[in-house]
Amino acid sequence: MKRRHTIFLAVTSAMLFAGAAQAQSYPVRPIRMIVPFPAGGATDILARALSQKLGEKIGQTVVVENRPGAGGTIGADAASKAPPDGYTLLLATSSTHSIGPAINPRIPYNAETDFTPIAYVASSPNVVLVPNSSPAKTMREFVDHARKNPGRLNYASSGNGTIIHLTSEYFKAQSGTFILHIPYRGTALAMPDLISGKIDVLFDSFVTGMPHVKDGKLRALAVTSLKRTALAPDLPAVAETLPGFESVTWFGVYGPKGMPPELVAKANQALNAALADPDVKDRFARLGAEPTGGTPPAFAAMVKADTAKWKKIIAERKISVD
Repeated sequence: MKRRHTIFLAVTSAMLFAGAAQAQSYPVRPIRMIVPFPAGGATDILARALSQKLGEKIGQTVVVENRPGAGGTIGADAASKAPPDGYTLLLATSSTHSIGPAINPRIPYNAETDFTPIAYVASSPNVVLVPNSSPAKTMREFVDHARKNPGRLNYASSGNGTIIHLTSEYFKAQSGTFILHIPYRGTALAMPDLISGKIDVLFDSFVTGMPHVKDGKLRALAVTSLKRTALAPDLPAVAETLPGFESVTWFGVYGPKGMPPELVAKANQALNAALADPDVKDRFARLGAEPTGGTPPAFAAMVKADTAKWKKIIAERKISVD
């Protein structure tokens, strides 16, 4: 029995030493960061800003690899099947790990069990836009206006099952309003109708919506982050009118499942250091995103809660992508 105990201790010590040695030497070659969306988009630009600074902090080149298609699921699936050695990372979003799994049970991976959470990277709110001709000057006035006119107002979205669509339905559920849905193939196509007053409201992404406000073409009523954002500190949050309301696009870094804790800790530390860099903060702000950071467990908990929220909305509002 004593001999077995000695062997067990020896094996355990060897494994711990090997893990520590692996973490100490990691990384010894370039790291691949898969972006599951096309080059030139917001996620890609954010990834390139992050990867450059991450490379400096972790001591190796971080190469961005675009693997677009199927709403982000092709790239995410490729990352889930990579070796868990720390040399393949995934920049995931709400689409790949919250909304996608909630609305499409046929995606080729399990968002919760096929990945190793590393760090929550950034969040980007939507902004509530109305035409300048709208009688509503505040979020409270818009809610009251919509309640008094059930079925007479409409909202635009970028298509069924998108975060713009889900956020709008979430708002209707929370505010007790009945507003008709007009889907477009992207919010850019809805802008002329919103500006002219044919559309009554649009929950657009911050980065594409605010330029129209600054140009005086539209009125911004609120942002959809839980609290006011440093990106537009004078704009109230919807939650100030509807307590608890929150809808953001989040970005986070995962590794494949089974990634050793030592490597996760090292990557997390480097990511948090990169996110604290003033240059990264500035570049993120120009994309309408705020750096977040934090621990892997906190990131996993946030995604779990976000997924549960969208599952509930999708079920209650009977939303599908078909």
